[in-house]
Amino acid sequence: MPMNCRGPLFLLALALASSPLRAGDPASPAAWPEWRGPGAQGHSPSTRLALTWSETGPLTWRCPLPGRGWSSPVLAGGLAWMTTAIETPATPAEAAQRLQGNTGDQPLNLLTKVELRALGVDAASGKLLHNVLLLEKSEPQWVHQLNSYASPSPVYANGRLFCHFGTLGTACLDTATQKVLWTNQAPELQIMHENGPGSSPVVVDDRVIFHLDGSDRQSIAALDAASGKILWQTPRSGVMHDNPQYKKSYSTPLLVTAQGLRQLISPGSDWLYSYDPTSGAELWKLPYGDLGFSITPRPVYGEGWLYLATGYGKSRILAVKLDAQPEIAWSIEKGAPTMPSPLLADGLLYFVNDGGMLSCADARTGEEVYRERLGEPCSASPLAAPGRIYIPGREGRTFVIKAGRQFELLATNRLAGQQFASFAVADDSLFIRTDQALYRLPPQ
Repeated sequence: MPMNCRGPLFLLALALASSPLRAGDPASPAAWPEWRGPGAQGHSPSTRLALTWSETGPLTWRCPLPGRGWSSPVLAGGLAWMTTAIETPATPAEAAQRLQGNTGDQPLNLLTKVELRALGVDAASGKLLHNVLLLEKSEPQWVHQLNSYASPSPVYANGRLFCHFGTLGTACLDTATQKVLWTNQAPELQIMHENGPGSSPVVVDDRVIFHLDGSDRQSIAALDAASGKILWQTPRSGVMHDNPQYKKSYSTPLLVTAQGLRQLISPGSDWLYSYDPTSGAELWKLPYGDLGFSITPRPVYGEGWLYLATGYGKSRILAVKLDAQPEIAWSIEKGAPTMPSPLLADGLLYFVNDGGMLSCADARTGEEVYRERLGEPCSASPLAAPGRIYIPGREGRTFVIKAGRQFELLATNRLAGQQFASFAVADDSLFIRTDQALYRLPPQ
């Protein structure tokens, strides 16, 4: 066939056949299987990621998204998967009745119900192919204005998408058939979040594991990935502050191998825990030394060292050497985040706080390398690529800085809407979710 007779469908098929993100191959290894990517450290090996962009380009595509959700995209089988929440407001009569009965002790929720859905966007065309109802809840708990009912990011494993919504429940989706294989809304997995769900799940072997750190109860739990049944649930054992508001947290566990042992590192309020991912047995725990709660950042790990932020109270960055008896080696108070996760790259620890102050420290000593104000609040976690650090701002700007010991701003980019989700990467392309749409940026 002459080249000029090959239409768009032929060219699309050719592109899909040669792309690692192949459509129709849902069980293929995921390019970006969970929040912060392979290894959950926020790293991409791509040397071709976009440096500059805007609403006018260069863009591969922009896909508007329904509902409201801050979950970060995961990429597998030619699709970008996310979750979203469709909220149904109470009628004026229902709202008036709830206002009349409200004592003012707790925030008032004016929703009749919320639908929790999985969205599948074609990575090649940018079309929304799947919008699957997973769970629904009548009169759900309130959420903070900086949160959503669909903030925890899903995890992809072996053709399945595991979607967790905190106390609202957990669901498993077959990505090939878009069939919901199981859901779990067991009473023992329900807690009072106070600000809505935030902890993302992890998949370890045949287990889906997540935190349940509410103001009322605190535990870590594992579900069977095949059936959704509870395999184990381990209560937090550390003594915490008497005030229930200081007991809640929203962090995500991290699987590491230290001292020849696989450990699930799990930040809770006031304590850092380590668990056996198979049995749920507590291996050790370490107190922060000062009050730490409402923890959102996920830890990072490298060469036997763990780095975490202690959340609210007085947030600190802690460096923990995972020896036979783990202990805090050093801490940093200035510029420590309560929402964005830290980033470890080439012996340097980067972290940006909620107000947009970027810090860089020596990972072994904690000595400050530099500190610079970016000028925009930040909620999402940064991304590292060779020679670059990408820092999403909450109001739609992304700051690209040069990796290394000298601060150098390479580019400032802007998209419409707010950025609460962290970036994902596949085929040298950046995938960016705002509160309005999902974008794919071409390689540069």
